Amino acid sequence: MPSSSNSPLRLLQWIVICVIVISGVQFKIHRNAQTFAQGNTPKNNIPMRQGSPFKIALFADLHFGEDAWMDWGPIQDVNSVKVMSTVLDKEKPDFVIYLGDVITANNIMIKNASLYWDQAVSPTRAKGIPWASVFGNHDDASFEWPMEWFSATGIPHLHCPAPSTSDAGAEDCSFRGTTRLELMKSETEHNTLSYSMNGPKNLWPSVSNYVHKLSSSSDSEAAVAYMYFFDSGGGSYPEVISSAQVNWFQQKSAEVNPDARIPEIIFWHIPSKEYKNVAPRFDARKHCIGSMFMEDVAAQEAEMGIMKVLEERHSVKAIFVGHNHGLDWCCPYKKLWLCFARHTGYGGYGNWSRGARILDINQQPFSLKSWIRMEDGNVHSEVILSS
Repeated sequence: MPSSSNSPLRLLQWIVICVIVISGVQFKIHRNAQTFAQGNTPKNNIPMRQGSPFKIALFADLHFGEDAWMDWGPIQDVNSVKVMSTVLDKEKPDFVIYLGDVITANNIMIKNASLYWDQAVSPTRAKGIPWASVFGNHDDASFEWPMEWFSATGIPHLHCPAPSTSDAGAEDCSFRGTTRLELMKSETEHNTLSYSMNGPKNLWPSVSNYVHKLSSSSDSEAAVAYMYFFDSGGGSYPEVISSAQVNWFQQKSAEVNPDARIPEIIFWHIPSKEYKNVAPRFDARKHCIGSMFMEDVAAQEAEMGIMKVLEERHSVKAIFVGHNHGLDWCCPYKKLWLCFARHTGYGGYGNWSRGARILDINQQPFSLKSWIRMEDGNVHSEVILSS
């Protein structure tokens, strides 16, 4: 009598199960894509679900693509995927924001660094969750040649991936990096769930500058909040939010939220200099909420006026940044909050436990709440940022 594993009936059962699972995943992705992009709804209009708060997961400093010529690098990328998958499974967010340093371009030796970027967004895409991204200082940084490559024993076994076609060998290894514009183009053209956008051309070389409306579940024209995304520089140009970006925010906010009646939430990668003033290392003020104050704030190179504009606009509730892997706090600053995300990726410096900052937005009455979800499932540092 044949074993059950070789039985035609058992084989048929497994085929049916696989078809159901695959169909379910495809249906979920298709359903979410329809929910966020149905009819004539503009791409910058994100609808809330009926009867539920809107939940966002912030994934910061993933640093995919480090040391790909060693065993260490690819293992870190696998571990980063596990962190994101755990957070997504535990929190089931409506939206994800990639808060910069998605990849470590200065370690990526292949021509198309978007391959690593695509790997980084894969857990979110696989679950059918929409997302948006901003650039960090490592995302298009110039390749840094490892000195050990030039020693007798340091030459790596594999510098570049094997060519995929017979005539592609010379193109697979260029060390030239991938520009912000190329990374953004690759993400948005190949992912229907991506809400990332190029900013106005007159802000170049700053790229990821855009605003999305979080709209009411009952009326797509009614805004619950506006979310602004900024490119804070680094990599191919200085670490700064320019005066041109400040002017863009003033013009755009006056256009979409002229009376500053609707709450506004801000996202970029590198903290402003005001972050250094609000919570010096090991001397956090008593009203700060967080579990890590493990390093000094590494701020932008210059202040071109963005903080003055934001702090004077009463509709701005909070600013969220990444960049510092040893910080995960939120501190009150004048009439708004300054917050760090949590280091999510296994790439980059530091051995602190990984996790993600979660935002919870309620519609009526409006409230903005946040906490940290850790890789091990624990939750801490809950704080009400606006109510």
